[in-house]
Amino acid sequence: MKVIVTESYDETCAVIADMICKLVNEKPDAKLGLATGGTPVPIYQKMIAKNKAGEVDFSRVRTVNLDEYCGIPGTHDQSYRYFMDTNLFDHINIDKANTYVASGMGDAEANARALEEKVREGGAADLQLLGIGNNGHIAFNEAGDHLTAVAHIETLTESTINANARFFEKKEDVPTTAITMGMGDILAAKKVVLAATGLSKADAIRGLVTNDEITTQNPSTLLKLHADAVVVIDRELAEAAGYKA
Repeated sequence: MKVIVTESYDETCAVIADMICKLVNEKPDAKLGLATGGTPVPIYQKMIAKNKAGEVDFSRVRTVNLDEYCGIPGTHDQSYRYFMDTNLFDHINIDKANTYVASGMGDAEANARALEEKVREGGAADLQLLGIGNNGHIAFNEAGDHLTAVAHIETLTESTINANARFFEKKEDVPTTAITMGMGDILAAKKVVLAATGLSKADAIRGLVTNDEITTQNPSTLLKLHADAVVVIDRELAEAAGYKA
């Protein structure tokens, strides 16, 4: 696992945006695994700027998102389909027919199976972008006694619900279940890139980058098994996590 320490989160986002755009330039029909949440927004903004400047062409790119809340439609302003459209897809020259975010409505188990099929369709993702939760969760694979390899329905922990409550009118509006790729799906990607910032992530990052232990109590530690995993963090977070470059 490679760890890159930057001087700021803006630099972290620039490094990762460059990485993604370089891949797309080398492989115009690349398959990208994408993430939502506050972490990737500046990355997507830099990708948009590069596309508008003619530095990268997304017209043949295919994407699959990590997860989606159960119980809210794609038109809901807190759905991950809405997030992806408004933060990236509406602003670049991608064919939305080639973008996939699981449906949060209807038969949840069927929707999870459909996500699993899409993960496998056409082979593994060339690059999977990840954030990390305060407890080390990846996508909605929550810390616990066991993890699931394939796409499935996950019951969200109280800490995850609390962390996401700021995006909803009130905590009670936060969905309590979500469809998510499994850890096997994520580790199947040819390259995995994790971005993180903020002192609240220090404990999770410490478990990921400062030792060789792998534990389901910090799902991110499974990335240590991947042949091409890159963790990009800013110096403030690296120091808080006790990582010395």
